[in-house]
Amino acid sequence: MIVSKSEIKVRYAETDQMGVVYHGNYLVWMEVGRTQLIEDLGFQYAQMEEDGIISPVIDVHIQYKKPVKYGETAVVETWLEDYDGIRSVYGYRILKENGELAAEATSKHVIVKKDSFRPVSLRKHFPDWHEVYEKAKMKKE
Repeated sequence: MIVSKSEIKVRYAETDQMGVVYHGNYLVWMEVGRTQLIEDLGFQYAQMEEDGIISPVIDVHIQYKKPVKYGETAVVETWLEDYDGIRSVYGYRILKENGELAAEATSKHVIVKKDSFRPVSLRKHFPDWHEVYEKAKMKKE
């Protein structure tokens, strides 16, 4: 399993009045991690969009464990948890700079045509990407 890592320096604008990262910002951080994983696997999501295919989010689960605060650096670990040719599930661990777990999450995405939102097969439209995803997805035991 390939795990990508992205560092996020917490900006003041990402926090609430308590100095804690606002919960919605974790979704943005997950996008940063997902984009980095895709790049680490050798692809560019922007290229997929240029080819008329998008991958919208259809489900998200986040469990918040410990707060991340202004001035800290968070680390987003991202991996491909599951993939079936049309749907991809990404896993995330967001760590505080001291290594403590701040949040665990998953996001599920579907591959669709940009103009119609009709599902398409990654295997058919991007066979190289499909092959890498088959190898990269987390092995079920």
